[in-house]
Amino acid sequence: MTDYDVIIIGAGAAGLTAAIYTCRKKLKTLVVSADVGGQTNLTNHIENYPGVDAMPGPSLMQKFRENAESFGAEIKMGKVEKILKEKNIYRLHLAENGELTCRAVILCHGKIHKELGIPGEAKFLGKGVSTCATCDAPLFRNKSAAVVGGGNSAVEAALELAVVAKKVYLIHRRDEFRADEISVHKLKEHKNIELLLSYCPLEIKGEKFVKSVVVKNLKSNAVSEVFIDGLFVEIGFVVENEMVKDLVKVNQQGEIIIDDRNRTFDAGIFAAGDVTTVPYKQTVISAGEGAIAALECYKYLTGGKGSMIDWGK
Repeated sequence: MTDYDVIIIGAGAAGLTAAIYTCRKKLKTLVVSADVGGQTNLTNHIENYPGVDAMPGPSLMQKFRENAESFGAEIKMGKVEKILKEKNIYRLHLAENGELTCRAVILCHGKIHKELGIPGEAKFLGKGVSTCATCDAPLFRNKSAAVVGGGNSAVEAALELAVVAKKVYLIHRRDEFRADEISVHKLKEHKNIELLLSYCPLEIKGEKFVKSVVVKNLKSNAVSEVFIDGLFVEIGFVVENEMVKDLVKVNQQGEIIIDDRNRTFDAGIFAAGDVTTVPYKQTVISAGEGAIAALECYKYLTGGKGSMIDWGK
């Protein structure tokens, strides 16, 4: 006997959707997470989630939570430090709450964006500071915005913003980009994008919302202030997979490698959302991936009896 049929790690869009589906399949389900909402909480205005009116990210995630709990999902706040496997039983060691056992695990703990670590970043997160251009770029129509970073995500964010914003600053601490050359070429063709190369941000200023960013020229040490309406942090992300590193396979970015049914290298472990190799880190995609992972988990726990085609609504 185990404490649960399935334990889901992470309570973002993927984890909560997975919980809805496992509970509907009458699997005893626990969701363990340090927070509820994940990356979606960082978006102050979501208008591209089908079927719902535009709303703040936390409000949408609260609806996810209520939906999952209405079907019987238990949610426990905490952090899983280690997952061990003994035959077909998984033992999850929690940081403060002892040990839990289950017959299957769904990993949905997402990724954590690297932070600039400068004054004003945390204060204005969701109030002009964003980590998702796809989510928030439309909010800056005819406004000014800055992007910090030099990789593909930063360049693509600047290109996406350039379509709607009147002015885009790309702040990069080096003279050369790590992004693909074709993307950099497109970047230089946009007249409303200004490159601030060999610059680094020192502080984000504002009142209720972002008003400016203080930057330093790394060659001359000159400090100046750039007036903007928003700032996008695109300097990469961190995936915390230490707890499960011996049971699954990951790529160079630390993302969990899955197949087209959200199965990992271990037969009883599934993964969904931003923590995986699935491209386009979006709330709606994470939700869909969570549903797939849950249905495959049910199929695994019932010895393959779950239908490949599930028309249940």
